[in-house]
Amino acid sequence: MTNHISRSLAGGIGYLRRSGNGATRTLVLLHGIGSNAGSFGALLTALPETIDAIAWDAPGYGQSEPLAIAVPSPRDYADMLAKFLDALGLSSVALAGHSLGALFAASFAKYYPDQVSALALISPALGYGVTPGAALPDGVQSRIDEIRGLGPTAFAKKRAARLVGDPQARPEIVAAVQQAMGSVNPDGYVQAVYALGAGQLLSDAASISAPSIVAVGTLDQITPPRNARAAHAALANAVGYREVTGAGHALPQEEPAALAHILAETIMGSVHV
Repeated sequence: MTNHISRSLAGGIGYLRRSGNGATRTLVLLHGIGSNAGSFGALLTALPETIDAIAWDAPGYGQSEPLAIAVPSPRDYADMLAKFLDALGLSSVALAGHSLGALFAASFAKYYPDQVSALALISPALGYGVTPGAALPDGVQSRIDEIRGLGPTAFAKKRAARLVGDPQARPEIVAAVQQAMGSVNPDGYVQAVYALGAGQLLSDAASISAPSIVAVGTLDQITPPRNARAAHAALANAVGYREVTGAGHALPQEEPAALAHILAETIMGSVHV
């Protein structure tokens, strides 16, 4: 297996790519609200060599251009993803979204069905169904208030440990989560918070024709298994549901080999890892 990961820019979006040897399938990974493309680094390495794997930096993250709209919805990110894939010359991909990225992935699968061969919702955020411009729930608004008030570094230090299933046993994972969260652009993060507020995953799931799976850590405190089970039940074409024992919300970083196996076996067509 090749472990070479390159960083590039296409269509105004920065991304990491692990081009496999003789790859016949392309998997695109969409990160969560406090993460970035680098949060998928271990997963990119763990995936089988027959998969061409791409992880984007969402609009407003890393080198990626922010969205033009101040209060976006997941559909706005889906539209940007369509432009990104067009810039890469990719007409059909398997798509995996983690946390907030699951909202973006589901929206893309709903509105661009011909471009999604399979879908994975990993530790999925369900969204809050807030009308754009309306007040956000207190717990969602607090994200904006804290990133503005504390700054990314202190914000990340306050929140990172909750994302890991057993933070005391996995200090290196906590550090990686904290580093990624501490590197967010506050303006891009705030846009993403509004998208989280507007998201309606359960509604979107019912309109998705692509074969879809859901995976979650058993110790996830942020998007707990009950949310993942609700997402699975709402999917129009669910083909699998997996819980990873002992993992928290940062599933791609905590258990990359297990997640690579799930993705390869279920949405990429029984590829062995």
